[in-house]
Amino acid sequence: MTPVTRPGGGRPATWLFDFDGTLVDSVELILDSLRHATRTVLGHVVPDEVLRSRVGRPLREHMRELDAERADDLVAVYREHNLRRHADLLRPYPGIAEMLAGLRRRRARIGIVTSKMRPALDAGMALVPLGEFDAIVTCEDTDRHKPDPAPVLHGLALLDADPETTVYVGDSPYDVRAGRAAGVATAAALWGAFPPDVLRAERPDRELRRPEEALAW
Repeated sequence: MTPVTRPGGGRPATWLFDFDGTLVDSVELILDSLRHATRTVLGHVVPDEVLRSRVGRPLREHMRELDAERADDLVAVYREHNLRRHADLLRPYPGIAEMLAGLRRRRARIGIVTSKMRPALDAGMALVPLGEFDAIVTCEDTDRHKPDPAPVLHGLALLDADPETTVYVGDSPYDVRAGRAAGVATAAALWGAFPPDVLRAERPDRELRRPEEALAW
């Protein structure tokens, strides 16, 4: 785990987490759904590196970039396939349950800030139980989305949390940018969808190679 780079860095009182690729292993589920949607609607499969580079942003934004005129069809086909394949492809990450339990024993406040829609989040949490969260922010809750700080700021507001004692943990560059813009510490989850060098280029305050490293903060 790399040392904190921002000044002051004591033990965080509030932890905000991205969901996909951070709390649950949904990377293959997302890619499988994107491949299916592009193949079905566009007639061809977009390369994985292009699809993966946009993971972490709201689905509709992603689809508009792929094909603005057929974005609605892409979203509909993606969602139907994604929900149908949750049970087959969604997996827990080793160490996440133990990390969350450790933070709860420490009486830290814990929230989720995700670009997912609430029904998809609920489906994921039903398959991979993660316990109770003190606040949840989904795509429907803000008009602007990561890398804009609005979702993280909304999470802070729901918890009445001090940015100086809050950390946002995510596996995408958009998570790091959103957290930094919101004035909180940032931690890159290196077990997720993006290669470590992509995350390091964003200069997160910490790099977490494994979930349990969060408990050493």
